[in-house]
Amino acid sequence: MEKQEILEEEGIVVFADNREFRSNVVKELARKNCKVKPKQLEVGDYILSDRVAVERKSCNDFLSSVFSNNIFGQLQDLKDSFEKPVLIIEGDGLYGKRDVHPNSIRGAVASIGIDLSIPIIWTESEEDTASFLFWIAKREQKEEERSISIRGERKPSTLEDQQLFLLAGLPSVDTKMSKRLLDRFGTPENVFTATEDKLRGVDGIGKKTAKKLRKVLSERVEKDG
Repeated sequence: MEKQEILEEEGIVVFADNREFRSNVVKELARKNCKVKPKQLEVGDYILSDRVAVERKSCNDFLSSVFSNNIFGQLQDLKDSFEKPVLIIEGDGLYGKRDVHPNSIRGAVASIGIDLSIPIIWTESEEDTASFLFWIAKREQKEEERSISIRGERKPSTLEDQQLFLLAGLPSVDTKMSKRLLDRFGTPENVFTATEDKLRGVDGIGKKTAKKLRKVLSERVEKDG
């Protein structure tokens, strides 16, 4: 049973915004032996890996943010900061919470899923939310062997942290890989100008990733008109 699902996996780490520690989600994560670290996050409510961050909304919070138009700015910032942003809408009765036509709510949900390309996970309760967060974090950190990103936190202060932060924004580059790149090439500028062959000399970068990096760093985007 779900209530007995404790001490499941050692080594799972989740960054949670300080405000989330008032919820039962953090308590449920701790019951699963997940190490939850408080952070004052610039974007999102939970960081699960270098590429996955989650914005959590109760049904009431979601509706309030839709009516104020805050939700779209929040999710755009999340999308700009993380490769795989996720929105969790928690609870039931979304259409009965306020005197609003259901099509207005459907339109907002459709815009998030289609225009912003952000997946939405619907959960029944805080406990259900915690279970989703745990299993996504486990999949990312254990099965995919991805690390927790420094992206999404406050602006780093040291020069090295700023350089690592910059490199961690490249596709397929997490914090571990950014350190390898900086160790190998010395500066971000040298990384940006490195050939595919030189990039492939870094442990963990294969032909496909090296080609993708060169494309992102060197190709000009042609704009209509």
